[in-house]
Amino acid sequence: MAANTIRLTMAQAVVRYLCNQFTEIEGERVPLFAGVFGIFGHGNVTCLAEALEAVQDQLPTWRGQNEQSMALAAIGYAKAKRRRQLMIATSSVGPGATNMVTAAGVAHSNRLPVLLLSGDTFSNRRPDPVLQQVEHFNNPTLTVNESFKAVTRYWDRITHPEQIISSFPQAIAAMLDPADCGPAFIGLCQDTQEIAFDYPAAFFEPTLHHIPRARPDLQQLDKAIAALKAAKKPLIISGGGVRYSLAEEILGNFAQARGIPLCETIAGKGAVLHEHPAYVGGIGVTGSASANAMAAEADVIVAIGTRLQDFTTGSWTSFKADAQFISINAARFDATKHRAISVVGDARESLREMDAALGDWSAPSTWMEKGRDEMAKWDSLIDELQKPSNAHIPSYAQVIKVVQDNAKTEDLVITAAGGPPGEVNKCWRVKAPNTVDTEFGFSCMGYEIPAGWGAAMADENRTPIVIIGDGTYMMMNSDIYSTVLSGHKIIVIVPDNGGYAIINRLQNYKGGASFNNLIKDSRVKTPFSVDFAKHAEAMGAYGRRVETLGELDEAMKWAQANDKTTVLTIPSDAYEWTPGDASWDVGVPEISARDSVNEARKDHDAIRAKQRIGV
Repeated sequence: MAANTIRLTMAQAVVRYLCNQFTEIEGERVPLFAGVFGIFGHGNVTCLAEALEAVQDQLPTWRGQNEQSMALAAIGYAKAKRRRQLMIATSSVGPGATNMVTAAGVAHSNRLPVLLLSGDTFSNRRPDPVLQQVEHFNNPTLTVNESFKAVTRYWDRITHPEQIISSFPQAIAAMLDPADCGPAFIGLCQDTQEIAFDYPAAFFEPTLHHIPRARPDLQQLDKAIAALKAAKKPLIISGGGVRYSLAEEILGNFAQARGIPLCETIAGKGAVLHEHPAYVGGIGVTGSASANAMAAEADVIVAIGTRLQDFTTGSWTSFKADAQFISINAARFDATKHRAISVVGDARESLREMDAALGDWSAPSTWMEKGRDEMAKWDSLIDELQKPSNAHIPSYAQVIKVVQDNAKTEDLVITAAGGPPGEVNKCWRVKAPNTVDTEFGFSCMGYEIPAGWGAAMADENRTPIVIIGDGTYMMMNSDIYSTVLSGHKIIVIVPDNGGYAIINRLQNYKGGASFNNLIKDSRVKTPFSVDFAKHAEAMGAYGRRVETLGELDEAMKWAQANDKTTVLTIPSDAYEWTPGDASWDVGVPEISARDSVNEARKDHDAIRAKQRIGV
């Protein structure tokens, strides 16, 4: 071995390389990769696990219960760190790998970084077919790991030990690039992991990474400034990119100084406080009547760090046909949607340059006054909906009020699919920046509890509060056990409304019969409600079932004082929802034997007639 080389197996070299990557958070140098979530099996146990065990004090490995959920925990960690620090998830070949595909979809759609390392089949093919190998008769190079190509930003398979020298730096660059951020997948062939190779010592030198901040093109910025100066009713839509750019403060100051009402997407919620003078609520399908009223009149929309998905735009029915979009986004793909003046650049730096060039311009004061009036009406409505009542079954809005009243200022609320995301988006009043994590980009059922585990690792000074529907809880709950094992406390609130109530609502709203969503409307012998509190206790957590809002208040105080994960469950109304929704295009049958479906189709045709053409 030459003096300037180090002889290691490929797996050992991967681990040593990852241990020598660093980043800075608030001036402090920290490992870029904070840890590994791992379930070991053939393909990653004899070589990769051997290498990880040797550095467990430097790069800790956490044992998950399901490959999908541990990758979701890694995503929750990255989101809590605002993409500044990452986690790794590793699996064996076969079903261990494919279990992570859904999590990769979550990371990809939400522009979140996670490094996925999966075992792969033998590069020499000598023992083929190996256990769990899915063979393709016409292409022996294909394995199940090809599934990740559709849901990752970077994909590679290591068939020779030298390939990691070029591959891993590219994977890290993709994960840290604000324009291309997302999951990276690298398949590690089993036999290649064992091979010893003389790696250049320079490959393992400590590397300090910085998140790049692209500045906007001056010509495009000038166009945006001219359009904004001509606006009479401008509106800001703040997306998740604002938070990842650390642009919250400058955005809040910009909106207030320029007199521009500011609304938020689901991913952007929490960039400004609820009481911010320019804030007019969440926008879109799960948004507020206040923000949607402002969007309907806006002549120039400044969309910052948002991909403008259909829940934000009301399937493109929420804006005037001639409204001009200015899209500030690190990703060119997102910035050029819907005839927008595309300002491709970092949100914080683009706002700074725009603000400096605007001089003394501000929007007409009457427009901001309208925004505050609309917001005041919305707040009054939420106040009314959240009042305690004598109703036998509490509403989501009432449950959320009790939970928030008992949440500490810095506590993080986490939701994902089902009813909670919309209700939290409408009813949760943000007390401190970056205290909301709602995964609605991929709308992944099962994200909530693993993400709570990851977020608890990311910041031990606050408690993640997971609000999860009973249906989603049944889909993925095993990381309650993980949090107990690892000592990372979360609080889980389970409003039990008897099944997939939000989808039943959509089914009914579009004229359909209640079918296969609520448990009582499914093919069951006897409707039965799970005792979620006892189930949590069986996994080592504390649990309590309550029946009333008063009991929930008492239980929340108990949960906050506990020293480990606590699950609280309360019955909730399956038919009472907070209003304020925009339109949503989900497709309704053109013809049906049901009169209610035919009527819904007429209404849906009217929705589509309002849609903005995206060219």
